[in-house]
Amino acid sequence: MIFLNAFLIGGLICLIAQLILDCFKLLPAHIVVIFVVLGSIFEAFHLYDKLVDFAGAGALLPISSFGHSLTHAAVDAAVNSNYLGIFTGIFDLTSSGIAAAIFFSFLIALVCKPRG
Repeated sequence: MIFLNAFLIGGLICLIAQLILDCFKLLPAHIVVIFVVLGSIFEAFHLYDKLVDFAGAGALLPISSFGHSLTHAAVDAAVNSNYLGIFTGIFDLTSSGIAAAIFFSFLIALVCKPRG
């Protein structure tokens, strides 16, 4: 059942993004920003963790999960240390994902040649 939930929720998130992209003629960068902000808002109201519990990877893979991770890390660091933790907590949780994205992008750039 968890696979079905992950497929349906992940597909629903992608469907919403595609509908926004098609109906409002926005750029993909606009969609990314919208979904990161929505993930942050859902985390602020403690809704995204419930969605992750229900859908698993279907809620963790879309870009909205990045907003959830940023907000979750900032709030945890602010609660555990002080208000400066808002800025440092973001980097503690997301730095590994950002570093992996940069590293793998570099490897792909070495292997693939751009068409010109």
